[in-house]
Amino acid sequence: MANEPLVAGIDSSTQSTKVLLCRARDGSIVEQFSAPHPDGTECDPQHWQLALNGAKSLLEKADAVAVAAQQHGMVVLDRNGEVIRPALLWNDMRSAPQARALVEERGGPETWAALTGSALGVVHGVTKLRWLAEHEPSHAQRTAHVLLPHDWLTWHLGGRAEKTTDRGDASGTGYWSPHSNEGEQGAYLPEIAEAALGHDVSLPRVAHPSETVGTTAWGARVAPGTGDNMGAALGLGLELGDVAVSIGTSGTAFAISDVPSADPSGLVAGFADATGRFLPLVCTLNAARILSSAAALLRCSLDELSSLALAARPGAGGLTLLPYLDGERSPNRPDASGVLRGLTTGNATPENLARAAVEALLSSLADATDYLARQGVRPRRVLLIGGGARSEAVRQLAPQIFGVPVTVPEPGEYVARGAARQAAWALAGTAHPPDWPAPGARQFDADPEPHVRERYAKLRDDTAGWP
Repeated sequence: MANEPLVAGIDSSTQSTKVLLCRARDGSIVEQFSAPHPDGTECDPQHWQLALNGAKSLLEKADAVAVAAQQHGMVVLDRNGEVIRPALLWNDMRSAPQARALVEERGGPETWAALTGSALGVVHGVTKLRWLAEHEPSHAQRTAHVLLPHDWLTWHLGGRAEKTTDRGDASGTGYWSPHSNEGEQGAYLPEIAEAALGHDVSLPRVAHPSETVGTTAWGARVAPGTGDNMGAALGLGLELGDVAVSIGTSGTAFAISDVPSADPSGLVAGFADATGRFLPLVCTLNAARILSSAAALLRCSLDELSSLALAARPGAGGLTLLPYLDGERSPNRPDASGVLRGLTTGNATPENLARAAVEALLSSLADATDYLARQGVRPRRVLLIGGGARSEAVRQLAPQIFGVPVTVPEPGEYVARGAARQAAWALAGTAHPPDWPAPGARQFDADPEPHVRERYAKLRDDTAGWP
């Protein structure tokens, strides 16, 4: 089709920039690009721009573009719009003392959850503002604007005109509320940002999800963009009843909801999504590394681990693993370690140990979906994504542990696809996102094995008070 509109979706993550050039009508991929970012817990935003510059020839083919980027990063600018210091990223833990102090100052986690949808944690941007005020007061004093990573890239793509953000990414700052008398868009809590930084500061306007917020140098529309988790939800086409479970270095479980959540326990982050709805999310510290650690212990490959696990029966002959190998955040057990229960001479086989590892991974993530259920999410199916979803044992055992059908979409750049879909939405100017075909997927069904989770839950609860 001659002159068919094309859209570009940008995923600017901690590790890299990935770009998809897609057809606006159906999301089919025309071209793609990837470039690495420097390692670390802080980064000069210019590195993100340099990585994106490599995709210039691809981007210039697009009629609209959007950015989905790592959440929670703090980009501070002076009155001239210049970056003051490297951005503190989501994985920078230096503001933990400030997080604890802010929680105490405003009445505890219940107050924060009621205000912002989430109990305040070290990842939230407001804790980084407080750290800046206490440790780099000269930088704090110069700070006139605070942006998130996707805000900064969107601003540059749009010719450095108006600074904007979206509901999804704003909901991870700690100074934006999903509860508002101003309609469904939510509202900033500027007094919280001001108290953290020590003076008032300009915050980007929260744009409507389908709005055009700027124009590129080559004349393309710039959509508002969003955070990476919100981009993935849009790229997967999540609907009510779908729970996405991502098995990467860490694990996440998230779902679309029509109502905001507010979990004072801190287990569920009450994010907004990229469409005007909400995205409650749970993050686990341990995920794919459970499999790689078990494979290292058995001196086998991940594929061999999968084959071993499938050769064992449900329940691993009585072996149960609590997979908190590096502590855990959901539940909050930072000093925990892994526990293997039920080992005997009769069940001490590689097959049973491999099975116990896979069942532990899935049981931990099933706990995460239970936390979502407490906030009103009612899963009818699980969509399994991430590197760990490549394991055949994980795929086949997942419906036994989750107790619902499991869909495994084909591997893809779903954050970038979500950004591209948002760009197509801005290009179309419609009330709802374009109805792109769902990605190809495999379906897995199996009878539930509730005794596996019951035994896992007993081990989890029995060790709750352990150091």
